[in-house]
Amino acid sequence: MPEERIQKVLAEAGVASRRASEALVAAGRVRIDGKPATIGQKVDPVTASIEVDGQPVGVGTARAYVALHKPVDVTSTTRDRHAETTVLELVPTALVPDGTRIYPVGRLDQDSEGLLLLTNDGDWADRVLHPRFGVLREYALALAAPLRPEQSKALSAGIQLEEGIARFATPFRSATRAETTALTAVLDPQPESGLAWYRAVLGQGWKRQLRRMFGAVDAPILRLVRVRIGPIELGKLRSGQARRLTANEISRVGGDVVPPPERTGRYRSRTAGNARVTAGRPGSRGAQKGRPGTTPKPAAKPKPGPKLGRHP
Repeated sequence: MPEERIQKVLAEAGVASRRASEALVAAGRVRIDGKPATIGQKVDPVTASIEVDGQPVGVGTARAYVALHKPVDVTSTTRDRHAETTVLELVPTALVPDGTRIYPVGRLDQDSEGLLLLTNDGDWADRVLHPRFGVLREYALALAAPLRPEQSKALSAGIQLEEGIARFATPFRSATRAETTALTAVLDPQPESGLAWYRAVLGQGWKRQLRRMFGAVDAPILRLVRVRIGPIELGKLRSGQARRLTANEISRVGGDVVPPPERTGRYRSRTAGNARVTAGRPGSRGAQKGRPGTTPKPAAKPKPGPKLGRHP
């Protein structure tokens, strides 16, 4: 492979954006063949040994993130002896680093189409799939005729399925003419004219959930297209085409792959989940309550005046 600047190699490996990769290099966290890397240094990721915080980055270990517009009648599995085509056959080799194997993040039924993500980053895939991260999925669906008021009311209230009450994450709605025009332009085969198109957003991930919900109100879905996963949109990606995800898309849906350097200083902070807790700052609640790592104030005689309360 031709040599590339180290920040570009790190960005294409999914480590971080180019700007964040430059910061990693400047901080001395990147080593090439055992020596600290310099910003702008050129490297061949095939032959060089690249490490970030001691973790290898390169051929076979490079992270890959791909968006694919899965057509109808293509299976989402990597191997299926009964399937004519699998999704991996649609991903150009140029989008995947040499020696890297990717796999679908979740799946789309064989008779469904639209956005499918593929990666070899298990942690990132877990952030996309696990309900605790709240990644929503938006679908465009086509019906033979517009819904009747009683059908819409039943769907909005929720449909009883075996797993429980199936609900939309946001109110489902009719698709706009602009949305339908843009979507049908990238679909193959082209949809029939006269279909009624709707948009639905799911937070639940139950098997064939939308088809079962609409089937329960006697409104079978004729075309089902996933158009968004979190911040990643199908956009102008045509049926059967694939592209690399941008560093911004990767970080927004799954968080930065390489954590930023730990902050240091007089008032050092530690992170627990999404909450930041400041330890040992005079006057903070941690100091007032004598938590570990803090210095409690010496006892003093009560003085007239207002009592200390919680921070606003």
